[in-house]
Amino acid sequence: MRSKFYLVVAICALEMLVHFSAIGQTKIRRPADPVGFATRSWQMDSVVARINRLYGRKLSDLRDDKNIRPFTSWKTVICPHDDYSYASWLYPLTLQNVKTPAVILIGVAHKAGKYGIENKMVFDSYDYWKAPYGPVRVSGLREKIMNQLPRSTYLVSDSLQQAEHSLEAIVPWLQYYYKGIEIVPILVPYMSFSTLSDLAGNLSLALMKLCQDGVIDRNRDITIVISNDAVHYGDEDWGGANFAFYGNDTSAYLKAIAHEEEIISQCLTGEITKEKLRRFSEYTVQDTNYRTYKWTWCGRYAVPFGLLTACYLEQKLRSGPLSGTLLGYSTSIAQPALRVEDIGLGKTAGANLHHWVGFAGIGYR
Repeated sequence: MRSKFYLVVAICALEMLVHFSAIGQTKIRRPADPVGFATRSWQMDSVVARINRLYGRKLSDLRDDKNIRPFTSWKTVICPHDDYSYASWLYPLTLQNVKTPAVILIGVAHKAGKYGIENKMVFDSYDYWKAPYGPVRVSGLREKIMNQLPRSTYLVSDSLQQAEHSLEAIVPWLQYYYKGIEIVPILVPYMSFSTLSDLAGNLSLALMKLCQDGVIDRNRDITIVISNDAVHYGDEDWGGANFAFYGNDTSAYLKAIAHEEEIISQCLTGEITKEKLRRFSEYTVQDTNYRTYKWTWCGRYAVPFGLLTACYLEQKLRSGPLSGTLLGYSTSIAQPALRVEDIGLGKTAGANLHHWVGFAGIGYR
């Protein structure tokens, strides 16, 4: 046993030596949540294989819209970021049709309050993000975008980016489908609707200029991927908060699901407009305090910011309106959790009528 132990130590030391000698001073963002999400290639392969076995290789059968073809390439998507065990099939359902070499990642800034950050886009300065199949490069588009933005509209915070899990949930799936994928991570902290509309206008203008200068092609080179979990529901394990808006029995669950369906159908599908997204903010954010939930979607800022950016960009490029299709909706208690404990993963929270989370996958073209 002791000889095996020393062999493992020696292998780990060799891996670290090779890693640091190859990368030198390169800055790599490390995973913040190795429990809920895959960090190794064999874990990711196992997760995908298990989803395929449970739901079949034709995930299109699960889509609400059966007319979506395998070659469909989304311009923008909304994707969950909860544990793979819970959100499972919604990840491939949403992300397998992201087909561009670069992705603008719009993320939730759950811990922005801890760092006193609000009213700005938050970039990072990492060169790579650690991922299951090797480091994922942060695209050079990041600096090009920042150079086009007014300095007052953004900041760079590696601390917030390192502490946040909402984007690292998605990166392994993007890499699974496109091994050479590059990313531009942007977090969206607390802000009023008027502020996020203004900042989305700034980001869309920066992207438009890059399109006009021939740096990128909107349809071939970039997809906007928005990280979001839908309602956080229940009266237990929410840091002392009570989010059981309708109660915590089966009837309450069905009422909450109906409210979710109303938000999605009224605000996030069909032709997307600024008024629809304002309505989404009115559903999810308190009128008198934009830092406070009305209905507990953690993507209450990231979703309208990302979709406004996409809408404004389409308008500036005269590409026609952006239209959304619900790919699927589920919750952490709607079906059995995916078995992952035997591959070193797990669950970061419980799932029952007193504590559950909703997930929506939505594609835009």
